[in-house]
Amino acid sequence: MSKKQDIVNIAVIAHVDAGKSTLVDAFLNQSGVFRENQEVVDCVMDSNDLERERGITIYSKNCSIQYNGVKINIVDTPGHSDFSSEVERVIKTVDTVILLVDSSEGPMPQTRFVLQKSLELGIRPILFINKIDKKDQRAEEVVDMVFDLFVDLNANDEQLEFPIIYGIAKDGIAKRELDDDSTDLSPLFETILDHVDVYPDYDNESLQMQVSALGYDDYIGRLGIGRIYKGTLKEGETVAITKRDGSVGKGKVAKMFVYEGLNQVAKKEAKSGDIVVISGISDISIGETLCNEDNILPMPMINIEEPTLSMNFYVNDSPFVGQSGKFLTTRHLKDRLEKELEVNVGLKVDSLDTTDGYKVSGRGELHLSILIESMRREGYELAVSKPEVLMHKEDGVLLEPVERVILNVPDEYSGPVISKLNLRKGLMEGMSSENNYTKLEYIVPTRGLIGYRSEFINDTRGEGTIVRSFERFEEYKGEIPQRLNGVLISQAKGVAMAYSLFNLSDRATMFINPTTEVYEGMIIGMNSRKEDMTVNPCKNKKLTNTRSSGSDDAVKLSPPRTFTLEEALEFIADDELVEITPDAIRLRKKVLNENDRVKYNKNRK
Repeated sequence: MSKKQDIVNIAVIAHVDAGKSTLVDAFLNQSGVFRENQEVVDCVMDSNDLERERGITIYSKNCSIQYNGVKINIVDTPGHSDFSSEVERVIKTVDTVILLVDSSEGPMPQTRFVLQKSLELGIRPILFINKIDKKDQRAEEVVDMVFDLFVDLNANDEQLEFPIIYGIAKDGIAKRELDDDSTDLSPLFETILDHVDVYPDYDNESLQMQVSALGYDDYIGRLGIGRIYKGTLKEGETVAITKRDGSVGKGKVAKMFVYEGLNQVAKKEAKSGDIVVISGISDISIGETLCNEDNILPMPMINIEEPTLSMNFYVNDSPFVGQSGKFLTTRHLKDRLEKELEVNVGLKVDSLDTTDGYKVSGRGELHLSILIESMRREGYELAVSKPEVLMHKEDGVLLEPVERVILNVPDEYSGPVISKLNLRKGLMEGMSSENNYTKLEYIVPTRGLIGYRSEFINDTRGEGTIVRSFERFEEYKGEIPQRLNGVLISQAKGVAMAYSLFNLSDRATMFINPTTEVYEGMIIGMNSRKEDMTVNPCKNKKLTNTRSSGSDDAVKLSPPRTFTLEEALEFIADDELVEITPDAIRLRKKVLNENDRVKYNKNRK
């Protein structure tokens, strides 16, 4: 009988951009996962195009390495609070977490969030102070800040005795002391094995495997990913599945995989402690426990956080529909959203009472805009409404989500930022200043932050940073002022002319260039006043047969304001939509025809 494989599961948790994925790359490189001649990409775990472009991890992923005969399963987790339900589930399957903190930034709001979840589950973290090669590193001070954060989050005495490692993840270096001469990650590997015991041998007990993440494979269907807490699981075995509502179903494990390096390797049998991927159970879901048929032992259900924001997704009905996309109908939209629900647990989709569309609810703007961006790249066209915050009632009291916001702004711009956040019902919790920068900490209703980012960038001339994370639900804060400016709406279909745009640009900020194709009801600029204005951007100068000096000089236009997807969603008002196609993001009125729009607005009031 072969000796049981020693297994330790770890997760790397941190704020966005602290270097989680880079550290995992270094783990893989130094454990001989890659062949000598294999081309290695940076952030190998961020396999999705969007993750690579934005430099963030969206979906948690797994891999494994071997060190001194121990198999270490590593889970890379998202740092954005929009993907918090993902983080929480992942932490349930691990023995310890490596908390990564930047040596100059110190702990950030999301650091607080992911750490709190780990401490609540009784995990004893290892602290890794990263980027100690930075000029402005202040590692000792940051360690004190992290210690204060642990105390703040009610860590117990065992958790407060955390080991500290200093390092440079991108060079694959870890040190026990700042002035060590270590050149690799051995100190970190050794600390992991000293700090946490290998998983106990529960192979002969009755089976308990809990699903903590979902996957989807075009060939074998829905996949359940989770840890075997007790017992042994075999390919082809029939198991009992305990559901969220307390009922018990049955299913057969068709195929089973474990992680070796970055690959999923098919296995006939897996033992307690390991993380496995199983196929064959088409309706498997998060939190369900697989047990032996004759001994049903459900584990406590995993709580899936409620969505905080919703948008309506409509079929695109603009005059330019179908110019670049290939999936245009309600049927296409429905199939794509149902496919997303297979793996994206924080998402909810409901049909709208009216025509062609769905109400899609998620954990935040980023969560939903990532889905929209993925869809447009796949060839979908759709129109999306302004994000709406989801309230809920408790004991007759209306509650709304609030967020913790940390802002770093040059001293001279802090005034406008403070007054705008106060207008948006924000509550200041802290303010400090160093090196000509003011650091502000606020609690602000999510409603008040919709549309704020672009204002913030303007107010701080692009030099400020803003970081936000969901904090809790609080009582409804009352009315919050919305966008103050009206928009310019095209009254004709055609090609925009430089002459018209030049004449309009005195009293408006333009969103389009000359020669852009426009249609009736499309938004082409922002008015300097609060009213909407319907204009004709396609009008050209009348030619006469007399010429005067200077009157025919070339028209000089300022560059138009362009929108990213998130900025467009933040900018629009309640009666407007963002039209999203593979090659364009356009702003438009819900009702395109001017006369119909007047009636629509009367009825709305």
